[in-house]
Amino acid sequence: DAPVLLELPTDRPRPAQQSFAGAHVPVQIDASTTQALKRLSAEHGTTLFMTVLAAWSAVLARLSGQDDLVIGTPSANRGHAAIEPLIGFFVNTLALRVDLSGEPNTSELLKRVRCTTLDAQAHQDLPFEQVVEIVQPPRRLNHTPLFQVMFAWQSNEIGQWSLPELDVKPGELNYDMVRFDLEMHLYEAGEQITGSLHYASALFDPTTIERHVGYLKTMLQAMAACPQQSVATLQMLGADERQLLL
Repeated sequence: DAPVLLELPTDRPRPAQQSFAGAHVPVQIDASTTQALKRLSAEHGTTLFMTVLAAWSAVLARLSGQDDLVIGTPSANRGHAAIEPLIGFFVNTLALRVDLSGEPNTSELLKRVRCTTLDAQAHQDLPFEQVVEIVQPPRRLNHTPLFQVMFAWQSNEIGQWSLPELDVKPGELNYDMVRFDLEMHLYEAGEQITGSLHYASALFDPTTIERHVGYLKTMLQAMAACPQQSVATLQMLGADERQLLL
């Protein structure tokens, strides 16, 4: 009985067949907000991934008007010692169903997200393909089954190669493809959280996605400042947009 589609407001009607053309906008969460989120996480026994996931879920719930939503996340799927020395792609996908019913406050939402994430990770050996076969969601050509938003947290440090007589530096990849309506990719860089929000350009304009990033930043700051306030009533709009609307 999970929702078939996350009904986000789009700039254009959803095409009859999914288009994988995409683009992205940067995401940068400043050091002071990141530090506040770390304190909030420590107080509630959550990781930064769980805390940001809770805030992103709250934003998506407000945008869609749905309090029951499913977000996908990749899992390294290297939980077995025998896999450690192997080279290959073992990543599995977990579908996290986040419950925002009953207008929970930040503390309650973090508790729910923590339980959901840990339960999912306990069953991460089950291939996502089998989950789809078991659930039998309606198959439609215009969106992906089970979830349409992906949230990936890159926890591996970006290393540097030291090779004799060679200078090596990483190259930026400019992806123009997207598998889902929205794909959030984040990681810790020094004292900040940074990354990008990829989006289906058939559905969204870049200005819309930039506003979504602003909503996430404002929601994160509000959750850290007022953990006992209902998430549904936390401030999500920036000062400029709030002034424009009111």
